[in-house]
Amino acid sequence: MEIASKTYLSTINTEDLKEWVFIAKSDLDSAGYLTHMKPFPTAIICYHSQQCVEKLLKGFLALNGRPVPKTHNLLMLHKLCRKLDEEFSLILEQCVQLNGYATDIRYPYFEALTVQDGLIAIQHAQKVMSFYMEKLNKLNIHEITVD
Repeated sequence: MEIASKTYLSTINTEDLKEWVFIAKSDLDSAGYLTHMKPFPTAIICYHSQQCVEKLLKGFLALNGRPVPKTHNLLMLHKLCRKLDEEFSLILEQCVQLNGYATDIRYPYFEALTVQDGLIAIQHAQKVMSFYMEKLNKLNIHEITVD
């Protein structure tokens, strides 16, 4: 496991990480807010849920001084994070489930989605957010919070 050392973490600029987490939380909050709309906008809810996880994975790469690839592929980002910390295996299923919602869903003729798909997408993003915040806590990064 090649996790960020405490020495490195004590010298990083947590402002960058705060930005990644803030944007991820904004996507998650947006997905939740949209559940009150009629008709239920499943596609955009799924998109924001995927975007939340994408930002968290990219933030972890940045935290560890790794290049942040310009990709929406959660499986690729997950693999890079897992190389740094094997505990990321705990969120593989969520990444698999959300991966297809990055771009294809934003175009016509994507397969029909249900309200349940949107609600499950939010649950996946919430699980990844919880995992991520616990991970930051384990790394003694306490100044980043999500309310």
